[in-house]
Amino acid sequence: MTTSATEQKPVNSASMRSQVPDAIEPVTGLILSGGGARAAYQVGVLAGIADLLPVGAKNPFPVIVGTSAGAINAVKLASGAAQFRTAIHELTDFWQGFRSHQVLRSDWAGVIRQAARFFGRSLLGIGRKQVPVALLNSSPLKDLLTQRLNLDGIDEAIEAKHLHAVAVTAFGYESGQAVTFYQGKGTIDAWLRHRRIGVPTRLTVDHLLASSAIPLLFAPVRLEHEYFGDGAVRQSAPISPALHLGANRVLVVGVSGNPRGLGANTPVQRAVSGMQPSLAQIGGHMLNSTFIDSLESDIELLERLNLLSRMLPAQTPHEPSPHVSEQPTPAQSLAPVEVLVISPSQPIDEIAARHRRELPPALRTFLRGPGATKTSGAGVLSYLLFESGYCSELIELGRRDAMAQKEQLMRFLRLD
Repeated sequence: MTTSATEQKPVNSASMRSQVPDAIEPVTGLILSGGGARAAYQVGVLAGIADLLPVGAKNPFPVIVGTSAGAINAVKLASGAAQFRTAIHELTDFWQGFRSHQVLRSDWAGVIRQAARFFGRSLLGIGRKQVPVALLNSSPLKDLLTQRLNLDGIDEAIEAKHLHAVAVTAFGYESGQAVTFYQGKGTIDAWLRHRRIGVPTRLTVDHLLASSAIPLLFAPVRLEHEYFGDGAVRQSAPISPALHLGANRVLVVGVSGNPRGLGANTPVQRAVSGMQPSLAQIGGHMLNSTFIDSLESDIELLERLNLLSRMLPAQTPHEPSPHVSEQPTPAQSLAPVEVLVISPSQPIDEIAARHRRELPPALRTFLRGPGATKTSGAGVLSYLLFESGYCSELIELGRRDAMAQKEQLMRFLRLD
């Protein structure tokens, strides 16, 4: 479904438009939301888009914004923007070859030691002044990203005009702000909104680790003077960074599985057992509220503001007086932003439940107690199942969903 929308606070819309080399030309932004292993779905959607593009086509997304695991996909895509198809192929191989031990310690010794350190530090205060710990040890991920990502490719893509800007969002635990770290062409004005700011920087692996550090599950990462965690935490306006970076239309790839368009408002009947919720069920809903609800709320808000912009009277051309300071009209402030949303057509937690036996024995045992290996608690599992079978099925689902919206994508990318 293609709709139009705009940002919640268009206070600085004029300066945002000035950051685009030619405001008349459409500048397409790509929004990749977070969600741990669920981000494999995004790769499938991007692979479907690559199949629609003509051979030798340039990167169709001058502005790329990622959060959590979506930040990893965003930076990988941005660093290879000069060769879009090749970047998508490498990203697909990256996710299809995943094993849990590449992301976190999944052996018995590693799992037990990490759990003991977490509970000792959190409940008993043992070693509190040491480096932060979490339930899972994600130190292997840093080595993997260092080996597989070429961050110098971002500058190369920007210099060759294949990319305008790329950004990742992380959450500052002390400041309580969602901070978007961006790397782009020329001077892009930083921004300051309520609990969300934009900071120009040269992106590193640590920015990606901070953005994807799911609270409690993965340890926070220190960036300069503050510890940061997953960018989805308190990110009230996930689409906003792309607009600040110059995009005037956006493609949003979600990971929720909530339908949009026809039938979206039809109540879904779910079986109710009457049993008390497991810890994994509670955790799954908390993760969903962190990674999914804010994005969907932001899209809904943008659609409502777009409706408002269509109701405003059109601006009548006139010759401005040299003695009068011109102020933007409401119609100019609420400039519409075209939005296309692609999200999973099947419940991802059900897919995760089918692949739960792929987990290494130590992790499977560790997650069995809270109920994460049961179908009812597979919401948590869907974020942590970094195994090739599960990721490959999500990639294939993403490709099918992209093809199901082929006509909308062709129009959106101006390919028809």
